[in-house]
Amino acid sequence: MKRRGWRLGAVAVLVVICFSGAGQPEVIRTSSDLGPLPGDRYDYTPQDYQRWQRASALLVRQCMAERGHPDFPLDPRYPSDPVVATAVGTDYGALDLVTARRWGYGWDPAKSVAARPKGRRMTNTEYADFPACNTAADRRLMRGIDLKRDWLYANSRAIEVDKAVKHDRRLRAAWDTWSRCVAGQGFTRYPDPVAAFTDTAWQRGSDGNTRHTQRERSTAVADVTCKRRHHTAELWHSVRAQKQAADIRRHHERYAAGLQALRTYRASITEVLRKLG
Repeated sequence: MKRRGWRLGAVAVLVVICFSGAGQPEVIRTSSDLGPLPGDRYDYTPQDYQRWQRASALLVRQCMAERGHPDFPLDPRYPSDPVVATAVGTDYGALDLVTARRWGYGWDPAKSVAARPKGRRMTNTEYADFPACNTAADRRLMRGIDLKRDWLYANSRAIEVDKAVKHDRRLRAAWDTWSRCVAGQGFTRYPDPVAAFTDTAWQRGSDGNTRHTQRERSTAVADVTCKRRHHTAELWHSVRAQKQAADIRRHHERYAAGLQALRTYRASITEVLRKLG
């Protein structure tokens, strides 16, 4: 919805009132503090991922046993450790002031972001059979799903929805206000918070972590402070919710088919966990 008469200040206040009324915390520290989005129910969750990992590992172990590897571990290491690159993403950029002060746009290097395998290292002979068993496990868990048409349809629409969000006048005005606020504290005038978060000046390593320089940490503090002052994340979240809801209404049948595919997938995982877990 676009109305030329709307002013950013009024919209921001309205958003804050709505969120407070919904029981949201006054201080936003993570994107989850902002509440759910309409598209969330159509998407894969962290819990789905955890259950998939367990179900897939059980199916792989069963397959490997059938191929002559009866003691194959559920969480094996590869014969040689691969180079791991961690993709770092954020919906709204930095939000937590404590983290910004200490780690800038990164995190405590003592805390691993990616979980490491806990099982023994697989042998070269096991590794030769592992890809086929992995493929078979995926095929079993995706049974009955049209991967090209229905699987995670909401994700396939995300690019178009994000374009609509980024072109929303209210959000562009909010970003401009945030940008001037950050620049007013002596830092780069970024076009939006994600540009600040992903600035190459922070020199992220292969694990996705940054160098935590004084400049980086000070920029992150200014970033979060300005978001809180102008309710940038709340407005951003509100615009995303509106655009997602509109897209779901426009493509209702396709979203419904995608949701059914997700339910089929979850049912397959449940069945595997019941039989093998």
